[in-house]
Amino acid sequence: MSNQIKHLTTSYGAPVADNQNSMTAGSRGPTLIQDVHLLEKLAHFNRERVPERVVHAKGAGAHGYFKVTNDMSIYTKAKLFNGVGKTTPMFIRFSTVAGELGSADTVRDPRGFAVKFYTEEGNYDLVGNNTPIFFIRDAIKFPDFIHTQKRDPRTHLKNPNAIWDFWSLSPESLHQVTYLMGDRGIPATLRHMNGYGSHTFKWVNAQGEAVWVKYHFKTEQGVKNMSNDVAAKLAGENPDYHTEDLFNAIEKGDFPKWKLYVQIMPLEDANTYRFDPFDVTKVWSHKDYPLIEVGQMVLNRNPENYFAEVEQATFSPGTLVPGIEPSPDKMLQGRIFAYSDAHRYRVGANHNLLPINRPKVEVNNYQRDGQMRSDNNSGHSVYYEPNSFGGPTELPAAKTTAFQVSGAADSVPYDHNDHYTQAGDLYRLMTEEERTRLIATIVGAMKPVERDEIKLRQIQHFFQADPEYGERVANGLGLAIPQEVK
Repeated sequence: MSNQIKHLTTSYGAPVADNQNSMTAGSRGPTLIQDVHLLEKLAHFNRERVPERVVHAKGAGAHGYFKVTNDMSIYTKAKLFNGVGKTTPMFIRFSTVAGELGSADTVRDPRGFAVKFYTEEGNYDLVGNNTPIFFIRDAIKFPDFIHTQKRDPRTHLKNPNAIWDFWSLSPESLHQVTYLMGDRGIPATLRHMNGYGSHTFKWVNAQGEAVWVKYHFKTEQGVKNMSNDVAAKLAGENPDYHTEDLFNAIEKGDFPKWKLYVQIMPLEDANTYRFDPFDVTKVWSHKDYPLIEVGQMVLNRNPENYFAEVEQATFSPGTLVPGIEPSPDKMLQGRIFAYSDAHRYRVGANHNLLPINRPKVEVNNYQRDGQMRSDNNSGHSVYYEPNSFGGPTELPAAKTTAFQVSGAADSVPYDHNDHYTQAGDLYRLMTEEERTRLIATIVGAMKPVERDEIKLRQIQHFFQADPEYGERVANGLGLAIPQEVK
């Protein structure tokens, strides 16, 4: 076998200079559309599975409503959050991330927590997870990360070597790995887990004043988790356990409820906070930015047809309403493109015309034709803009707020590379019983890894988060702590 180094290239053969950092305007961005390598990776990744979702294939959904309990007009002009008692219909889809459509509900995996609000200003999609953080912080790494969670192309089996090799070479994943391998890695039911927007967003009020915001859905059923043994038993006996539990609870009138809270950060704090507030692998301290109640989400109606509603539901973090805007979070910037692109491929260019996705307000635009156009294709109305024939025109008041960007157009990493403090803090927050279960889960997951160098590299990350953390994993695997981290 040749020892010659193979250089990474695009699909058309051009060499890739940086496969770890997307191209942004300055270190915080936003991401530049001229980064053709990023767009190629995301677009190709969205087309790798037919016809189920590339990720979040196995899911359950329900209809409900969101009711405001604390007026948020001081922070945002988004009408769904303005006025105590304001009620907005919504649909939610819960899902596992890595498994196929027929996979078991009770695997250890993050859960998708995607909410579609049918507001009077158009649809608003809050596309999050049941974890407040994620494994990576730049969308350019997402296709590679998900490849490690999928099946090996040669064996068609899950590959722990790939999983831990990637994680050990991506130290930013440590916080999420610690969360995932802990007790909350397998929720008892979909009703007994929290949900998070995960990313940082911008809220803008009617006066044009802006703040940064993070979303937290806290379950009113209480957080309950499932042990590895029970999860494995249910995976064999009832792989649809979570789907069944959600359906049955709603059917008998035991409607699941969540309280929505937000953390609010003044814009200027982003420049001085001890962690980059746009890094999705980090959280904001609740002591620094306390939770503020917004309202309550209630699920009170099951779908009538799974395919028409749950399977054909499409969500995108770029589906926003006035008063809610993106942040320079690089992972969010990539998802804004990737999610809608995935839906155009999987469901079609006109996926927003389907009943489950259709806004409750009138839609006026110049988009025409395409596969499965199910309405009157805008009839005989004018089909271009600008025009002199009374076609729909812009609403200047809906313009997003400006923010300053600076720096060279380049592929650059985040300025902050502390991947260990928050992971260590999470470990130290756990009780001794929780730590013992965490270590047992990690050791069990890492034992099948064939190469000790991968295990040792990951142990170094655990050790840097907390020496006890690293030592206990090393002991469980029968390996010594590398001298350079002692």
